[in-house]
Amino acid sequence: MPILNMLASQLGRKDEEPNIELAHQLANSEDAEGIKEIIENLSNKEKKIRHDCIKVAYEIGKVRPELTASFAPDFIGLLKSHDNRLVWGGMTALSVIADRSAENIMENLDTVKQAILAGSVITVDKGILTLAKTAAASEQNRQSIFPFLLSHLETCRPKEIPQHAESTLHAVNDANKAEFVNVLREREAYLSPPQLKRVRKIYQTIEAG
Repeated sequence: MPILNMLASQLGRKDEEPNIELAHQLANSEDAEGIKEIIENLSNKEKKIRHDCIKVAYEIGKVRPELTASFAPDFIGLLKSHDNRLVWGGMTALSVIADRSAENIMENLDTVKQAILAGSVITVDKGILTLAKTAAASEQNRQSIFPFLLSHLETCRPKEIPQHAESTLHAVNDANKAEFVNVLREREAYLSPPQLKRVRKIYQTIEAG
């Protein structure tokens, strides 16, 4: 059966299970041609097919990131789309390959930052994770990205602090951990007890370091 015929929309399905199954099939078989076809159809004229394909793409990346890492420029291109599903889908795809595609992401750092600043909740969540993993790839990357991550933690909504701090932890090292902890401590007063519990676990992780 042709690859596109296996997409959820083409099967008359409204759930994502066929897309997840296809992703696992392509990943397990290391079907490079099939994966390439999925990427090519991120620009299909039919919205449903585009949406199915980005789902398949990032589900492949979740289980076999090495199979989608070379397509980082395609995912970065989606960040400028007027289709919000493709924007947050593209950022999700980047978040699972960021450590392997750090060079591409650094070359397009402003694009990623702008997508975070203007994006939906999922775009922001996955964007912070993408940048943190990219920062962790090298000290030079860390120097460029970490101030942005700290600034975000200083200003984001309190309910976002635990998750985004957990993501930022990828980029924390001995040199910047004090600054990171200080930002979190300054925001403790705005956190609910469950949120504060998650942040304190982050402190423990750093101390155990």
